[in-house]
Amino acid sequence: MARLSDIIEEFIKQMFNENRDNVIFIQRNELADQFRCAPSQINYVLTTRFTYERGYLIESKRGGGGHIAIKQLDYDNSNRRDELINQSIGETITYHNANSLLNHLLESGIIEERESEIMKIAINDRSLTSADNKNKIRADILKAMIMIILS
Repeated sequence: MARLSDIIEEFIKQMFNENRDNVIFIQRNELADQFRCAPSQINYVLTTRFTYERGYLIESKRGGGGHIAIKQLDYDNSNRRDELINQSIGETITYHNANSLLNHLLESGIIEERESEIMKIAINDRSLTSADNKNKIRADILKAMIMIILS
C-alpha cells in the first residue's frame, strides 16, 4: 500500500496535469482535512517532494485565507535556464541532491534515461575518489553537462 506522502505527492502532481498550468494554489489545512492528516504532513511532502532540485518553487502567502503556491519550473528560456541551473546546483552539491535534480530532469522528459545514468556515474563519489572537494567538483561537472544538454 502506498504511503500517505506518496498519495499526497501524486494528488498535487495530478493538479498540475488537470490545470495545464505551471502554478497551482493549495491551502494546507484544507488539504490536510481532505487526507485526514496533520498539516505538518503536508509541509513534509512539500519540503521533501517539491524542491528546487526537482523543479518546483514553493511560495507561501499568509493572512486573508492564505495559500501555498507551487510553481513548476520551466527550462525553455536560456537565460532562465542558466539562472535555474546556477541556483539549483550552486557552488557545491551533494550526490543526493544532484541525483534528485537528475531524476526531475528525467521525469520531465528533459533528459533521457541513458543521459541520466551517464551523468550519475560521472558525479558519484566513487568517480570522484581522489578529489579533495567532491561537492564542488560534482557541481561544476553537473552544471557543464546540463548546460550542454539543455542548449
